[in-house]
Amino acid sequence: MDFIDESRIYVKSGDGGNGCCSFRREKYIPKGGPDGGDGGKGGDVVIQADVNVHTLLDQRYHPHYKAKRGQHGRGKNMTGRGGEDCVIRVPIGTVVKDVASGAIIADLTNAGQSIVVAKGGDGGRGNARFATPTNQAPRYCEDGWPGEEKTLQLELKLLADVGLVGFPNAGKSTFISRVSNARPKIADYPFTTLTPHLGLVRWKGADFVLADIPGIIEGAHQGVGLGLRFLKHIERTRLIVFLIDLSPENPREPLAEFSILNDELARYNADLTAKARIIVFNKCDIGRRRAKDAVAILSDKGYACFVASAMTKEGLSKVLDAIVRELHVGNESTGTGEQ
Repeated sequence: MDFIDESRIYVKSGDGGNGCCSFRREKYIPKGGPDGGDGGKGGDVVIQADVNVHTLLDQRYHPHYKAKRGQHGRGKNMTGRGGEDCVIRVPIGTVVKDVASGAIIADLTNAGQSIVVAKGGDGGRGNARFATPTNQAPRYCEDGWPGEEKTLQLELKLLADVGLVGFPNAGKSTFISRVSNARPKIADYPFTTLTPHLGLVRWKGADFVLADIPGIIEGAHQGVGLGLRFLKHIERTRLIVFLIDLSPENPREPLAEFSILNDELARYNADLTAKARIIVFNKCDIGRRRAKDAVAILSDKGYACFVASAMTKEGLSKVLDAIVRELHVGNESTGTGEQ
């Protein structure tokens, strides 16, 4: 299935049914009075987070949604049936924005969470509702109210505990395939990963979700390369793992590579600088010497640094221990740790 994380949709709630203008007519009752019923309410358009939906693919290829209108009122004081709601199911982590105003309508971060994005029109009143002692035979009724129309932007931001970031070909796909159940495409050329991957990691009794974010390059915060499309997926993570390429073919020095990545995240969203981070110098099996100076400098600045190889699995156990430890500390600081 294609991974679609953005979509623009048009929604229209149902119109309300018209009220009815009717009079009671029965044998031996010549002046039964008005008995026109009200119109039914139009259906709402509802967006709901569904744990079984993982992409905005349906919304990309079916962008128009319309709820049913309410039925018209009838004689004998019969109210029209309300219109059926239109429920749009989206992945957990979807942000709903109003295109016209740019305002965020909802951020659906929990399974089953829903929001009414377009309210159905109210039904019109029948003539029975207008009867008064001085106007006992009203011959008018109301039309139903129209439903709302909106154009909405849907943006999916993955829900993951740990975000894995690095330049293209830094070994992120290999790393996530070694430590989790994810099986991304792996090859020795840049931008192999064109969509984010989520993997469930189970390590020493702890479970966490790891997201492989497609390659970030210098200028990504301005849309260069894959750019802004995937930077947003790092916003919800609790911990960022930087993967630095130590291979001799990499023209960038390890310290400079980390600085560029760190700067791109900060320029995209300054709040990301407050997130916990771990630095993993990958491919030590072919470039261990390149890590020495960078590890010393960054360790002095308080960063947790590890030298590892996703290919040979060297050092991965220490990296996973540090991730679990950092996530546990994060849980305690937010009051969500285990008792």
